Amino acid sequence: MAGSTRAAEALIVVDVQTAFVSGEGAVPAAAPLLVQVGDLIAKARASGALVVHLQNDGATGGVDEPGKPGWALYLPVEPGADEVVIRKTTDDGFYRTDLAALLAARGVRVLAICGVMSEMCVGATARTALALGFAVLMPHDAHATYDIPVAPGISGPVPAAMVSRVAEWALGDRVDVVAHAADVTFTAAGR
Repeated sequence: MAGSTRAAEALIVVDVQTAFVSGEGAVPAAAPLLVQVGDLIAKARASGALVVHLQNDGATGGVDEPGKPGWALYLPVEPGADEVVIRKTTDDGFYRTDLAALLAARGVRVLAICGVMSEMCVGATARTALALGFAVLMPHDAHATYDIPVAPGISGPVPAAMVSRVAEWALGDRVDVVAHAADVTFTAAGR
């Protein structure tokens, strides 16, 4: 689970949307998360690896309702053959989207997955990627979530950093958790 010797052929950026990474509703580690995700995107672009931005279409009235300010992707997208946006309506980025077909068409075998929320959309997307046979790299400092509030009679609050670590652990021993996004490398698929 330390550093990986495999280079990722695609970067999946999960739900880095305005509602989740800016303002009062931001995840606690939003500022460092944005730096790490931005660096991963820059490295993936420079290498010719595929960059996929997943964008959640939240429910009516939700902070990520399509068309609302919180729904917008926070980091700039450079649309083209090597960088796409895929909209989704559930936690899993593969469910009823063309993500699997896109990755297969590009010959991608190794994914780096980052974004928000660690235990929800990031975890669900990573779990399906593993089930589909992809190798998954998860940079520890490039995914984040919220604190879990007190549950009377069950537990006190759980800090976001602990929730993120448990989310990694829950994926099992097939995911390659990389301590720092800076240690993730990229290559174009098929090279």
